[in-house]
Parts: sequence; C-alpha cells; structure tokens
Amino acid sequence: MDPKGEELAAVIAEIRQRVRSRNPNGAALGDIPLPDLTPLLHARDAAEGKVAAIGSVNPRPPGLVNSTIQRLKRLVARALDWHVREQVEFNRAMVGCVQSTIEALNDANRAMVALSGRIDQLAARIDESRQEFGQSFLDLREEAQQLKDVRTHWSQWRVGWEQKLASNEIHFLRSIAELQSSFQHRVTLMDANYREQVKAQHAQFETAMVRQSEEIHQRFWAELDRVRAQYESVIHAELRLVRQKASLARAVDQVAAGGPPPEFTNMDWLKFAEKFRGSEEPIKRRQQMYAARFSAHAPVLDIGCGRGEMLEVLREAGIAARGIDLNDDSIALCHSKGLDAEKADLFTYLNNLADSSLGGAVCCQVLEHLPPERLPELIRLLHAKLRAGALVAIETPNPECLAIFATHFYIDPTHRHPIPSALLSFYLEESGFGRIEVERLSPAVESMPSLAELPEAFRKDFFGSLDYATFATRLA
Repeated sequence: MDPKGEELAAVIAEIRQRVRSRNPNGAALGDIPLPDLTPLLHARDAAEGKVAAIGSVNPRPPGLVNSTIQRLKRLVARALDWHVREQVEFNRAMVGCVQSTIEALNDANRAMVALSGRIDQLAARIDESRQEFGQSFLDLREEAQQLKDVRTHWSQWRVGWEQKLASNEIHFLRSIAELQSSFQHRVTLMDANYREQVKAQHAQFETAMVRQSEEIHQRFWAELDRVRAQYESVIHAELRLVRQKASLARAVDQVAAGGPPPEFTNMDWLKFAEKFRGSEEPIKRRQQMYAARFSAHAPVLDIGCGRGEMLEVLREAGIAARGIDLNDDSIALCHSKGLDAEKADLFTYLNNLADSSLGGAVCCQVLEHLPPERLPELIRLLHAKLRAGALVAIETPNPECLAIFATHFYIDPTHRHPIPSALLSFYLEESGFGRIEVERLSPAVESMPSLAELPEAFRKDFFGSLDYATFATRLA
C-alpha cells in the first residue's frame, strides 16, 4: 500500500464528508430520498463561467498583427460594453438566484434531516415508554399477586399475631411480677439496714453516754480531790495558825521570864514565799536550766528546798534528788507532792553525810540567811561530800545591782547580808573547786521598767541582774 495514496484517499473522503454535511443529498426518515442538487450545481458553475467570460478577449500569440488584432478586439469590446451591460447584470442576478435556490434547498434538506432525527428520538422515547409501561404492568401484576397471597394467608397471620400478643402479655405480666418481687426485696433490705443503723446509733449513743458519764465522774472526783486539797489546806492553815499562837504564847512567856528573844518561827513562810517570791510555776520555768546542768551529776542534794520547785524540775528531768529544809510546812508540802525531803539543819546533815557521796548540790537563796563566818564552812563541807567532778550551784541575790537593796533584799527579815560573786568565787577556789562560772539571772529592768531610761552602760554596771548563780566543779 502506498502511504501517500492512503493519505490522499483520506483527504478526499474528508472533503466528501464535509460537502455532504453542507449539502445533504441522502434520505430522510430512513426511506424518503431527498432531491439531488448536483445538476443544478453544474448549471450554476457553467453560468458563472459564461458570466465571467463576457467582455473578455481571446489571447493570441505575440506579434505586430496579433497585437493589433487584440487591440482592435479590446476597442470593440469597450464599444459594446454599454450594449451588453444590462445582459451581464441580468445573468449575474440569475446566477445569484440559482445560488439562493441551491442554499434554500440545502436548508430544506438539513431541516428534513433534523426532523428525521427528532422523529427518531420521539420513536425511541415511545419505545422506552412502552417498555416502562410494560414493566409497570408486570409490577402491578406482581403486587396483585402479593395482595392475593396476603389475603390468602391473612387468617394464618392473624392466628400467629394473636399468639404473639398473648405471649407478650404473659411476658409483660411476668416482668411486672418480677419487678414487684425485687421492689419488695429492696424494701426489706432497706428496712433491715435502717434497723441496723438505728441499733448502731443506739449503741453509739449508749457508748457516748457511758463515756460522758465516766468523764463526768472523773471530773467530779477530780473536783472533789481539788476541794479536798483546798479543805486540807484550810485545815493545815488553821493548824499552823494554832501552832503559831501557841509558839507566840511561849515566846511571850520566855520574854516575861527574861529569856532570849524569839526568832521568826511563828511566821507563815509559805504565804510569805507566795506573796514576795511568786507562784511555783514561774520559778520552775526559771529553774529549768539547772536540770540541763545536773543531767549527768546524780544524786543531787537541794539545800533549802522550800516548796520543792527544784526537786520537781529535777524529777521531771529524770534526775535523782532529795532536799532538806528547817520549815515544817515546806517539808509537809514536799511530802504531799511525793518528793524526797526531810527537816534538817544543813550543817548537821552535811556533817553526818558520807564523804564523796553526792554527784551534785544546789543551794538557792540560802547563803544570805547564814552568818558570814559560816559560809566558808558550808563550802568546805560541800567539797568534802561531793565526789570528784561533781557540780555545785549556788544562787543568791546580786549585791552588784543597787536595785536589790531598794526592793527585794530587805523584804525578808531573816536576810543577814549579801554575798558578792567575787567573794563566793574566792571561797570556792580556796576549798578546791574549779571551772567556776557566774551567770546573771532576773534582769532588774524586767521588774522595774523605769530603769530602761538610764544609760545602758550605767544600767548594766549598777542595775543589772537581781540574782546570780555560781557553778563550780569539784576538782580531784
């Protein structure tokens, strides 16, 4: 096959297709043939050729004669142009009419083809509608058959529906019965729980009542003990008053008989201590420092134990201690607290005590009551009765504070004279004590705020601490 020939054949076929589309000469509605306009086209083309040849001159070969002839022909043609001009116009109009007729016929053919296509589409739709109608008819027949089946099986379906209805009703009633039984069970459980809670609350109430009754009994017995203690204190005060009256009567008899003047044995020293020294709790708080010092120096002897504040502090700290005092009321008060105390003269007690038997000794507010010549004797006795490494603590009013003489020192009528810390330290060194420490206690400005107006250096030198404590260790 020649490729160029195939390409030329394809071009010709394309041209034919386009011409046929513009000039349809086929059939309409499949069977009706359309008129063939080809002869009319040929006639139009021949007429156009003739119209185009009007007024033209046939060409001739070059040369003088031929050129003359051609020139003559042109002159003749120009001369006749005015004669044939109308004919030429007529011919051209006829050719235009033919052309318009051909185009009108082509439009008519195209309209017929379009109409044929519309009719084909309508026929196709009619066929589709017929098919749909047939399908609908079949569906209606099927539905009618189904309705027939429903009517046929209606009685059977009704029997089954009534059975299901009865079954559902039985199931519903059974469910109601179960719910009622569960509700009754729940109510029973709630009632049982309520009864148990009431019993538990009643038991708790009884327990609380018993506990409160016991607490009331305890408070009652505690209050009774407190009243009993107050009553015993009143009785003790009355007995002490009777004893003081008897002692005063004996003193008057001694004075009348010319004997020596009586001492202050008939004075209520417990009341005196409560009024001028203070209550026991503040004194115990101030004496806590002695418990820290004597923690490793048991047993401790408290010389002049008084109401037993020092003994209580040492007992609370777990330190073994005992005390001595000359006042019967003080010893009785210590015994009521369960403290180890006895009535004794300190010199007699120390002379009868075994040497090196004490781990520590404390002497608070006692030295100022002794005669000055007996102070070195007391310190020598303490050195003899303490073992090596034992600690001694001596607390006494501080004469370096001038305020002590204006307020505290001379309130106690049994005070003889104050002992300066330097003198006490000297006695301790002479007796064989070492590591001597002097600690100032009870700043005067706390009990006398007006001293704060003095210059600090002056106040520190002359109005420092009301008391001082000296700590010393027995050397080997």
